[in-house]
Amino acid sequence: MSSDGQRSLTELAAELSRAHIPYARATVVRAQPPTSAHAGDQALVTADGQMHGFVGGQCAAESVRLAAIDAIERGDGMLLRILPGDADVFPETPGARVAVNPCLSGGALEVFIEPVPPAQVVHVVGDTPIAHAVVEQARLLGFEVTHDDLPNRSGDGLIGVVACIVSMHGGDEAAMIRAALDGDVPFVGLVASHTRGSALLDGMELTASQRDRVHSPVGLAIGAVTPAEVALSVLAQVVAAIRRDGIRAARAKAAHDTGRDEQPFTALTPDILREVDPVCGMTVIVTDDTPHHHDGSGSHWFCCIGCRDTFIARASGGLQAAR
Repeated sequence: MSSDGQRSLTELAAELSRAHIPYARATVVRAQPPTSAHAGDQALVTADGQMHGFVGGQCAAESVRLAAIDAIERGDGMLLRILPGDADVFPETPGARVAVNPCLSGGALEVFIEPVPPAQVVHVVGDTPIAHAVVEQARLLGFEVTHDDLPNRSGDGLIGVVACIVSMHGGDEAAMIRAALDGDVPFVGLVASHTRGSALLDGMELTASQRDRVHSPVGLAIGAVTPAEVALSVLAQVVAAIRRDGIRAARAKAAHDTGRDEQPFTALTPDILREVDPVCGMTVIVTDDTPHHHDGSGSHWFCCIGCRDTFIARASGGLQAAR
């Protein structure tokens, strides 16, 4: 890959990270001729199947696209071995996948696919010792942290936040809790006593599902006393909710033309249309660029233009041309 191409992917990766869009980085680690890819070639694949970069011809790229989406969904990296149809197949091993691609003219590729999840964002409200301790410790844990001394009543900027911690010790705490709930924050924590917290939440007339998302008093029962200890208990509960309970923030916009028009926020793993190429049998991810053909028998998608042309030739009786 050229330095310009590498710089472009680096810039795109930074843009995706800033927008909290999950993606996978695919890197060719071995290329056995004849292949069009070379060791070091890279591509980025987003959760909806869009691919940027180069890791081989269209057939090889389709195998990478499919594996990358699976890696994003699972959150685990993998080594993808792409082999032609007549090759000896590697045994399946943990952390590796074999894709036999009958369209390859020869050669083989090994591609390492690394999912890059978006940073988890913790939003902290309040100008208290506990609020500042949560900010400091959350950053040490690798969270991206946003901090407001006063509540943002509109909830603007809360999409993509996995947890909102309200530590105001009074004031209009209900406004921030309501804003966080309206912003679809899955974990809302209130630093308050049992009595005050219950009274506050009872007066908000929350639905059962909303009430389940609000934790008061927030924090695991570890006997915390100091602000740092309380912050530790709060973040321990946040981590447990993420790792054990599987909470996820509403995800950032799925626009890959980053820097471009704003788009609605979408789920981490959007609905993906998968179809089987009727010629070679490959599973393909349907995107705007996927070769396709519509005829009386329906709609058909293909891994490459060659398979599409073969299908059309066969359908029209041009068997000789399709051989």
